[in-house]
Amino acid sequence: MRNPSDLRLSNAGSPCQVSGRRLAVKALCALPVSLLLASHLAWAAPATSEVNTTGLAVTDDTVTVGILHSVTGTMAISETGSVQAEKLAIDQINAMGGVLGRKIEYIQEDGASDWPTFAEKSKKLLVNDKTAAVFGCWTSASRKAVLPVFEQYNGMLYYPTFYEGLEQSPNVIYTGQEATQQIIAGIDWVVKEKGAKTFYLLGSDYIWPRTSNKIARKHIEKLGLTVVGEEYYPLGHTQFNSVINKIKLKKPDVIYAIVVGGSNVAFYKQLNAAGIKLTSEKPLLLTISVTEDEILGIGGENIEGAYAAMKYFQSLDNPNNAAFVQAFKDKWGKDIVIGDVTQAAYLGPWLWKAAVEKAGSFDIDKVRAASPGIELTTAPEGYVKIHENHHLWSKTRVGLAQKDGQYKVVFESADLIEPNPFPVGYQ
Repeated sequence: MRNPSDLRLSNAGSPCQVSGRRLAVKALCALPVSLLLASHLAWAAPATSEVNTTGLAVTDDTVTVGILHSVTGTMAISETGSVQAEKLAIDQINAMGGVLGRKIEYIQEDGASDWPTFAEKSKKLLVNDKTAAVFGCWTSASRKAVLPVFEQYNGMLYYPTFYEGLEQSPNVIYTGQEATQQIIAGIDWVVKEKGAKTFYLLGSDYIWPRTSNKIARKHIEKLGLTVVGEEYYPLGHTQFNSVINKIKLKKPDVIYAIVVGGSNVAFYKQLNAAGIKLTSEKPLLLTISVTEDEILGIGGENIEGAYAAMKYFQSLDNPNNAAFVQAFKDKWGKDIVIGDVTQAAYLGPWLWKAAVEKAGSFDIDKVRAASPGIELTTAPEGYVKIHENHHLWSKTRVGLAQKDGQYKVVFESADLIEPNPFPVGYQ
């Protein structure tokens, strides 16, 4: 699929030329003409009675959305970046005039790394607060916990995390990758480029790592290769010496690691202390769960030489990403890092804005109907488009972890990969 041309406004008379604006406006220089024109049209705000027929939190001047992530508990290391990205996007959208002439306000709730809490907070956001959309969740366990709530009360969730697939809901837009775009594509890369034949599967003990490794095992065995071990540990687990010893004995070509949250800090430090130097690639480590956010806690010296299969890395070299990274650092600090899920979270408010303006309404049913086909040429990852199955077309990339905590991109798929959350033979 060809990416559409990304037409831009000249700086003459543009908001980028005006000094003293809020920091969010800096990113306007990277926005295409179509989005900027849409934002100016939005200033002529249509009547609330026309754009809100179902009692959502929409006034003549504002629209309220929800942000629902863990900012405490073991998942805070991963989810804090998503909160920051969503707030940045909201600031930038508001600087452009908002959505249908209304500034976005948000109510933030803490899922606290606890799945029943996520369900409780999602009900509050939908029933009590009547939010027009919710940007949130990270783990599949939290998404599964809130899904019945969103379907019962007809809310719209923008979910940012790469995940195992095998799900499609009319009430969710999945802005991260599903299994065919990440797991299967990543294994194909390590087999083709590194000649891998044996794998040791390792994960945290909940639905996403277990289902992802089930898909990985099926694909590995479909290729005529071998899984020599498979282990799971509870979220927050910090003692990995036993499994590291098993890995040393089994001598796999690849450690396929899906450890999440704070457990990553202990795992990679203990791996390094045990003498497994990832830079030697014996064994090679391929992860689908460690972004630049987690490396902040792990330390680059403990994960240097590992590979990650994702769609976004902070080091991507394109104008969209340069503007995004600069705006993110301007808002959250020059030492902040940006990972795959953080970028996917940033897409959520923009995709919602585009769907609302296409629908001419905040009503959930109308936004849902307008969502398939929405394109975003300004995505930091390059270009995305919402599929009819509510997932995004995106590229697969592989990054090599560097000592400075960044990834060097060593592979990028030639084309966008069509999302397929229900791959035949992997369910």
